[in-house]
Formats: sequence, structure tokens, C-alpha cells
Amino acid sequence: MSHRSITLLAVAAASALLLAGCAPAAGPASSTPAAGGTLTYATGFGEPDCLDPHNGGNMPQALVGTNFLESLFSQDADGTIVPWLATAGTPSADGLSWDITLRDDVTFTDGTPFDAAAVKANIEQIQDPATASSTGILALGKVTSVDVVDPTTVRFNLSEPDSALLESLAQTWLAMESPAGLARGLEANCEAPIGTGPFIVDSWTKQDSITLVRNENYNSAPAGAAHDGPAYLDKIIWRFIPDSATRFAALQSGQVDVIDEMQPDNVVAAASSDQFDVLTGALPGASIRLELNSGFAPFDDERVRKAFVHSADVNPGIESLFFGTAERSYSVLSSSTPFGASFPDDFTIDTALANQLLDEAGWTGRDSEGYRTKDGKRLVVDFPISTNQSIPAEQSLFEQIQATTKDVGFDVELHPLDLSSWYSALGSWDFGVTSAIYTKNSPDVLRILYHSSNIIPAPSGYHANNAHVSIPELDSLLTEAGETTDDASRADLYEQAQKILSDGAYVLPLYDHLQKIGYSTKVQGLSLLPTLQIPYFGDVWVQQ
Repeated sequence: MSHRSITLLAVAAASALLLAGCAPAAGPASSTPAAGGTLTYATGFGEPDCLDPHNGGNMPQALVGTNFLESLFSQDADGTIVPWLATAGTPSADGLSWDITLRDDVTFTDGTPFDAAAVKANIEQIQDPATASSTGILALGKVTSVDVVDPTTVRFNLSEPDSALLESLAQTWLAMESPAGLARGLEANCEAPIGTGPFIVDSWTKQDSITLVRNENYNSAPAGAAHDGPAYLDKIIWRFIPDSATRFAALQSGQVDVIDEMQPDNVVAAASSDQFDVLTGALPGASIRLELNSGFAPFDDERVRKAFVHSADVNPGIESLFFGTAERSYSVLSSSTPFGASFPDDFTIDTALANQLLDEAGWTGRDSEGYRTKDGKRLVVDFPISTNQSIPAEQSLFEQIQATTKDVGFDVELHPLDLSSWYSALGSWDFGVTSAIYTKNSPDVLRILYHSSNIIPAPSGYHANNAHVSIPELDSLLTEAGETTDDASRADLYEQAQKILSDGAYVLPLYDHLQKIGYSTKVQGLSLLPTLQIPYFGDVWVQQ
């Protein structure tokens, strides 16, 4: 497997931005790490409803959870799966089971030993419908049971071979938690999950911040970390600041030390300043894209979907709104995910073709405002937008798409919603088009997002297949790709699958979801874990 990184485009007055795996960010070569101090982090990803990433499973949970929870596997800078809490994974000859061996020197922060019984308890908790997992349970879709072979060996039994199993087990949504902590029940575990990580959840003040304190006994740093022992920082204050301008102002004033989800103009300003640095990387999984709900009108008609795709003029918005910090994508997969395939010819702007397709689909009328009509009904496309997951530049891009598709007669109605309301709209299929983030460090994300089985909701009520794609040929390709470990075969199968999605106009790719971390130059040792491009603070120290 290869990990393809991207380089941020050069922008006027901006210095080159460093792409990093788990390696220290730029800083004085002679600087010596100093223990102690508090770091304040401000996130724009939103506040989790629950700190346990087994429950639900979204990026806000993964971002904060990586500080106190650890996974069985990790990835190196090249994208190769490497051990973390596990020491190795070995498949059976038929691929229907994996034996995973574990470290014998790791303890959860409540004193509970990390062992095979703990792994079994975690997997069974994720798969328990009462946990209401979405991301984790979908990643474990082929796991039928887990057996304790001995204290340091656990066996995963599968319904069919799973070439992405170790990739899935490297994600924070499947991180290991103390069995004693799990036994407290969902409510207590949501408040303060107990892991093996470099920090411990000390307190959570809702709608304000989470306080994390150093794990003095930490000894399980991931591959590529700069040191093996406890973190240097005494404490991290994890603040929730949803407004991007307010976050950047807090960084500039010194109220916070690190921020995420930076606006493109803030990236340019920070990168050109000697007081701040920017760390960036493309999140793996799916690209930022529009998904057209093919299960319901009007996008149950392929002609209407293609008319939308050929009239949604994306490039001018990306060029004008993102200040050179994003490139147009023509792939449903992120550029940091193996086996992505691009089909730019399927997304050309062709207004004449769009009008022809809408005529053929029966949308031949026009009302007084210029919108297409059929049988007296306007061609309306409901577009709910998560204000927690969509930066202002992206929302402006959606407005430009709204304007360009209006030229051929679409009435795209943008509905900004908080995260809970947005999830509710998606869960009830109350949308025509949506932009949904889905991060997974594997091309197996295509199975999760577009296999027909995932039209059916997970126990949490979440269905990953928002495009409502149900194509037997596509299902077969995704199933076969998930069963083979040969890279050439996987690449071919995934390319065929992506071409079906492109040909059917189920998805309109926009650009990579970039992790954009701005930080004060007094912050040393900051890096991104390659698995999910999440900031790692185990090596961070603050220069006084």
C-alpha cells in the first residue's frame, strides 16, 4: 500500500507549508524539549456529544480521543500499516480469521491490564447495538466474533476475507478502552473514556472545554514518535470555538496555541508570518464531494443527476474562495487514499447538455423565476449543510453551485443546520444533495459509502450510503476488492467501482478535505499521525 501525500499550492506571500507524518514540525534544530506547561487547543470541528468514539464515530471524537485512546495498529509516513498496541497480525490460509498478537507491557490509566480479553470486550462493545456505533460498527462489518487465544493473542473471526481489517483497526473509532471503564455504562464512558494514551480526561465543561492531564505512566508511543515516555505537557485545554475568524483571532492574540479548520485566507496569513506555522495534510477516505440522493425525486432520474453535475460550475469557486490552498478533485477518494481514480471528462460544464437532459426528463416548464417545472411542481433540490463541518469558504462555494445550477433551472435550497439537525435530516432521507465528510484510512471507504447494504441504517440510525446507490455490479466489485490482498487486483476493482459512480452521476467530487492546523512558533514537536492526519501531542512542548 502506498500513501500519496499532496503539496499545498504556492500562494502569494506565503511560505511553503510542511506536510508531515508523525514527525516533529519545523523548529529550532538545537531546541531541547522542556517538560511542563499547558497548551490550549481550539477546534472548529464541533463539540462531541460523547467522548467515546465507539458511540457514534465522528471527527470531533477522533481529534480529541487520539490524546487519550490508542489503537491496535498505526500507519507510517508511507501509509504502511505498523503495530501499535498490537505487535503483529497474521491471517489464516483461507482469510477467514486473523490472529493478532499484543504487547504485554501496557496498562490502562485506571490500572486495568491491556490484554486479549480487553480487545474482545472492546470489539463486542462496538458491535453491541446499545452502543449506537456508526463508524466503528461499519468498519467491523465482516467480524463475526472474537476469541481469546491466550493473554497476548486475540483471534478475529470473519464472515469473508477482509483486506482492510488492519487498516480499520488503526482508526481511533476502534481504539482500545479499559474494560472496567466500559463496564461503568455508556453515560459514564461518554463523559471520560479510559485509555492507554499520553493524556487522561480530567474534566469536561460542556459548551466550553475539555481538560486533559498527562499520563505519568505512558509507555506506548506510536511509530514515528520522537520519544517513548510520558508527554512533556502537563495539561491540554481543548476549547470549542466554532467561528473560524474567532479561532484565528484567539491564535493571533495568544489566547490559544493551536487551532484547526482554518479558513484559506487565515492559512495564507499564518504561513507568511514569523509568529505562526501551518501543518497540513489531506485526510484519507472520501474527498469533499456532493452526494446526490438517487433514492428519491428528483435525483432518482439519472438524466437529472447528470444535468446537475454538468451545470454545477465548481472550479471558479475553488479558485476564488480558497486562495490557492485547495485543488479541484475529480475523484471520490482523497489523494492520500490508495487506488483513487479521476474522471475529469465526466464533470465538464456543458449547459447545452444539461438543458437537453432536463427536457428529456420532462422538466420542460419554467416558472416566473426561471426554475424548471414538471406537472406544476418546481425542480427543487434540498441541500442541508452542517455548519459544524463546513467552513465559510465551502459554504460560499455551495452558494456558487446554487447560482450556476439555477441557470439551467434547478432551485437548490441551502439549509444551514447544526450537527444534530443535519444528522437527523440525513437519517430521514430529507435531502436531495448533501456534502458529507467520511474519513477512513483505506479505499474500503467505497464499500462503506456505496454498497447497497449500507442504505440500511446502523444501530445509531446513521446510514453511510447517502447517495442511495443500489447496483449489484458495484456491490460485487466492492465485495471482491475487500476480499483480495493483491494491490494490482484491488486497484483495478476499485477503479471499476469508481467509474460506475462517475458514469451514473451519483457523486460530484470537489476537493480534498485538508487538515489545516495553525500554531504559534513557541509550540514545538507538533506532528500529524498519518492514519487520520490528526495532531499528535505526545511529543509537543511549549517554548517559554
